[in-house]
Amino acid sequence: MAGGLDLRARLSAEARSVWAKHDVLGEGWLPLWCHMQDSAAVAGLLWDCWLPERVRVLVGGALPDGEVDGRLLAVWLAGVHDIGKATPAFACQVDALADRMRDAGLEMPYRAGLGADRRLAPHGLAGQLLLQEWLKERHGWPGRVTGQFAVVVGGHHGVPPEQVALLELDGRAELVRTPGGSEGVWRRVQGELLDACAAEFGVEGRLGQWRGVRLPQTVQVVLSGLVIMADWIASNPDLFPYFPLEAGFDGGRRVAAAWRGLDLPGPWRPRVSQAGVGELFASRFELPRGAVVRPVQAAAVEMARTMPGAGLLIVEAPMGEGKTEAALAAAEVLAARAGAGGVFFALPTMATSNAMFPRVLDWLERLPAEGGERLSVLLAHSKAALNKDAAELRAHSRQRVAAVDVDGAQRVPRAGEEGAGPVELVAHQWLAGRKKGLLSSFVVGTVDQLLFAGLKARHLVLRHLAVAGKVVVIDEAHAYDTYMNAYLDRVLGWLGAYGVPVVVLSATLPAARRRELAQAYAGAGGGDERFAAVEQAREYPLLTAVCAGHDPLLGRPAASGRGGEVRLERLGDDLEVLADRLEAELAGGGCALVVRNTIDRVLEAAEVLRGRFGAEAVSVAHARFIDTDRAENDRMLLELFGPDGSRRPGRYIVVASQVAEQSLDVDFDLLVSDVAPVDLLLQRVGRLHRHQRPERPERPARLREARCLLTGVDWSALVPAPVRGSEAVYGRYALLRSLAVLHPHLEEERALSLPDDISALVQAAYGDGPVGPAQWAPVLEEARLVHEELRLEKAKAADVFRIREAGKDGRSLMGWLAGGTGDADDTRAGRAQVRDSSESLEVIVVEELEDGSLATVSWAGEGRGGLPLPTGSVPSPKAAKAAAACGLRLPARLAKPYMIDRVIAELERFYFESWQVKENPWLAGQLILPIRRDCPTLLAGFRLMYTRENGLEVSSADA
Repeated sequence: MAGGLDLRARLSAEARSVWAKHDVLGEGWLPLWCHMQDSAAVAGLLWDCWLPERVRVLVGGALPDGEVDGRLLAVWLAGVHDIGKATPAFACQVDALADRMRDAGLEMPYRAGLGADRRLAPHGLAGQLLLQEWLKERHGWPGRVTGQFAVVVGGHHGVPPEQVALLELDGRAELVRTPGGSEGVWRRVQGELLDACAAEFGVEGRLGQWRGVRLPQTVQVVLSGLVIMADWIASNPDLFPYFPLEAGFDGGRRVAAAWRGLDLPGPWRPRVSQAGVGELFASRFELPRGAVVRPVQAAAVEMARTMPGAGLLIVEAPMGEGKTEAALAAAEVLAARAGAGGVFFALPTMATSNAMFPRVLDWLERLPAEGGERLSVLLAHSKAALNKDAAELRAHSRQRVAAVDVDGAQRVPRAGEEGAGPVELVAHQWLAGRKKGLLSSFVVGTVDQLLFAGLKARHLVLRHLAVAGKVVVIDEAHAYDTYMNAYLDRVLGWLGAYGVPVVVLSATLPAARRRELAQAYAGAGGGDERFAAVEQAREYPLLTAVCAGHDPLLGRPAASGRGGEVRLERLGDDLEVLADRLEAELAGGGCALVVRNTIDRVLEAAEVLRGRFGAEAVSVAHARFIDTDRAENDRMLLELFGPDGSRRPGRYIVVASQVAEQSLDVDFDLLVSDVAPVDLLLQRVGRLHRHQRPERPERPARLREARCLLTGVDWSALVPAPVRGSEAVYGRYALLRSLAVLHPHLEEERALSLPDDISALVQAAYGDGPVGPAQWAPVLEEARLVHEELRLEKAKAADVFRIREAGKDGRSLMGWLAGGTGDADDTRAGRAQVRDSSESLEVIVVEELEDGSLATVSWAGEGRGGLPLPTGSVPSPKAAKAAAACGLRLPARLAKPYMIDRVIAELERFYFESWQVKENPWLAGQLILPIRRDCPTLLAGFRLMYTRENGLEVSSADA
């Protein structure tokens, strides 16, 4: 039987006795030969039916016979990946199965006899040792060549081995073969299994030519990921039942049935569209009546079509110019050119990801598709399971194939420890979960999910396999700090090495950062003069294209003509001054947005303004609301101030934190903002007079000129002094540079001209040249020195857990993840690592009733409010999920290293044993914070008060 499905016929009774898997709850088991052929067959099917063309071409490009060799290599490595189980160190673990092997002549000590030394021979490491030995002894490969192939076997449990571990095992031969009379039997069986795999999987005649191959590290990574996928699928007893089996075992029918049961969607296969840009946009997006494609959108598509290869495309354009649609249209073009099988859309926050997800779904529904084509889709962030659009997608995609347990036995996490989240069905269930989710064809998620591709963490190869076959879109590229950019640049370098098309979007990108992004993707050094023009360009809008082997290209599309002038004015940082000014400005009606840089400042301002204007005319928006309330706040803002505007109030004030900066398509008549770095301030200004209003009442007469009142500054000082809270968030230097470039507009009352002034302001603020009045220079220099020292510290800190750049072709991946973070990728600790933030604490807020019982918060909508949460039994699934939707991140002061243990200890008073079961995945292991209406909760010396109107307020219990 061809295709690696008759391996048993090539083996002796001794080799057939070796076992690979055992059902700890029953008598079932699986011989090694069967798992070898199952895994090889699955790898072949993944190559043929799932792997995007882009990845097949990448692997084939490193081998003499191209993609034919690529498929053979993938199948063979998947077949031999568990050869390390043919060793005493592994086989001794189950007495009954070890006895079968002993009866066949494979002697070994009992498990207790080997003791703790067994840990020196994990079967992946032992497998790498055996494969390297076999390639040298049987096929004459030089030792330095074997590692680049065998490391795929050594790392199939998620971490490539380190050289010292391989050397240590090489000196402990008794763990690999039992000394004495049966040593020869062990050696013969190991060689027999490897010989049989080479013959059955078609590589016997290729190994001679492969001996001269130098595998790029990119190829080693994607092959490792593919082998892990094949292993996990072939290890699923729902798909591949254990022995004993019914008579008439047929490997081909076994694999065919498993593949039908898995029903894994294939990759997206985009076709090169010859449609004009207008026709393309009309067919892909729901455009308003009379809308025309804007110049930057048309230019982005044209650049994607004509750039020398499918590389990096940076799109810089003003807010509201349709960059999202431009990115999706360009992604379709680049995917068709590169053979990509999907898109990953990365955004700064969960909120922006949630807002983008339905837009991407709408786009996907309009893509041309062949009959019966199915595309896997995922929303990827830590709370995606609670998203309504994602839940509806799961509801229409239910399957009953159990996911493989990839990390050992399931367990319930302790309180305060973050688990992987409840297992729920997504567009395809096997592609659910923290390890595998990004393998879906289309993914919308937080940028953390992309940055994790630069973090030394277990199973990193799966993240790389996932992105290697996609187009990656990175939105709001200006929103990331030095630390995050260090990870982003390293990931971009790997994406460039894979040949992954990348689209970067920004309204306010500093020129130096533009060059850094371009050089990172191209793998160029900082002094490469080919990229000087990229940094020197000052046009706006601007397109930058980078392709391997070519000089960068610049595109300069015309502006759309939209825009206008915004006048800046100073406003003293006094709450009564703020209230007086708003009272005057809104005397004839109008809607104002007040943006403050800290939540404490938001709440202080809201209290004063409610006293002046009434609670019904003032609302707040910030990140310290429970998830359901925050979503409702966003919905309310869009309903009142979005493009429709039919329910726009006559007079209203929204006091918000930075949540108002990004992705909310809202329009206000007046903006009051704390000073911020100039790029972020311009984002806030983008919410001012945003919508054209030909069919609606005119703005109040006093507010027909767009104005932004700048506050949060002591304007009386010789050099304006931002308030302490703003400096803590952004740093003094960035704020002073912002004030310096805005000084002429404040001093000379010269209005900002948008979009014309955007690029000039950003480049001046983030450049090295002098800015501001001469008397500011000493203060700016002092702030610069502090800023530079902190920036260097951040860059150095980021390097601790950051993977290295792709190495030279032929260099083994051994030690690639040495000193890594273990499984801390998509967890609290992992997110803190790639975002340079201290570890945060998240709680689930529940309501404590008068009788002491618990329930979901009473005001939750959609039937989720007031559901009982019994502490002596498992809550109903509906109540548990409703409670889980009320997650809340506690303020940073409660998660400081000197405070976090005390906070967790006090919250563990609400650790209920009956909730810590697998049947309660929504609440098991979570920290619970009970609140009482109109009554504060005391926690670790702080007074916590939560209300629907204000969210969480925190003060000292002694105050």
